[in-house]
Amino acid sequence: MSSPLFIVNPACGTRKAGDEITRLLARVHHLYEDVAIRYTNCRGHAEELAYAGAQAGHPLIVAVGGDGTFSEVANGVLRAEDEAGWPGAAAGGAAERPALGLVSIGTGGDLRRTLGIGPGIEASLEALAAGVDRDLDVIRAEFRGRSGGTVTWYVVNVISSGLGGLVDRYMESTPSFVPGRVGYYAAALRAAAVSTQEPVRARIEYQGDTREETIPAYLVAVCNGRWFGGGMDVAPMAQPDDGRLEVVIVASPTKPYLLRNIKSVYEGKHLDLPSVSHFSCSRIALSLDDSEDERRILLDVDGDALGSLPLTAEVVPRRLRVRVHA
Repeated sequence: MSSPLFIVNPACGTRKAGDEITRLLARVHHLYEDVAIRYTNCRGHAEELAYAGAQAGHPLIVAVGGDGTFSEVANGVLRAEDEAGWPGAAAGGAAERPALGLVSIGTGGDLRRTLGIGPGIEASLEALAAGVDRDLDVIRAEFRGRSGGTVTWYVVNVISSGLGGLVDRYMESTPSFVPGRVGYYAAALRAAAVSTQEPVRARIEYQGDTREETIPAYLVAVCNGRWFGGGMDVAPMAQPDDGRLEVVIVASPTKPYLLRNIKSVYEGKHLDLPSVSHFSCSRIALSLDDSEDERRILLDVDGDALGSLPLTAEVVPRRLRVRVHA
């Protein structure tokens, strides 16, 4: 099947998202002679639509929505590839692995920044029409899901514990008329005000070495991409195709100090603070001594609060094919 597949989340973003989707689809029909369009109707539906699309052999599968929509689409495609044995095998008659595209109309836009795609639907369409396919790393994560069972999930951008998960939870109740960056900043301040610094146990693997340590932290961000939280430049050194993860740890001597310095993360200046640290790894496991305490530590998984500690995350190099600006 040679037509691209667009998977549209009509519930994403602000109140203007509906108008943006209408304009987008009009442009899509002009760009592509033959195109398939599917709409999501609940959480997890984008994953199922992408899984079916990959099996059907669509060469380009485009997520229209926010970072969470793209994350679901990526997981659907990767699940189909895992079952088919890609690379090297084909499913549904497809000669090659499908490429993924993104039209970002959500509130965060962090993955768009990581991929080098400008704001607005025209920039996204330009990347689809004139861009190149790039093989990116992903994070294979295992964590406790919302129902209590173990979830395995491919993370494209960032997975974090602590503050990030609380921000996602608060953003779920933010009114749609609030601009994305304003909403995320307010949610970050609210999360910082109620969160606690926890002694996180970490098992870290990198270049054949393993170490274990206990890390006092409000936030542990495991990064494949650079931005999260609606424009926070959490890992300025991160490259999504270098075969490693960047871990940023935010601690604080006092709660007022933490609140005063939240803004520095948007500017990428937080790494200059003595309470913030960074290291690279290929695999990391995070846990607490008490399992009930772990349930309180929510995870931000590509912009969605999908679970809690314990967490194991490892890099899978060049696993996802994504269309980006040339």
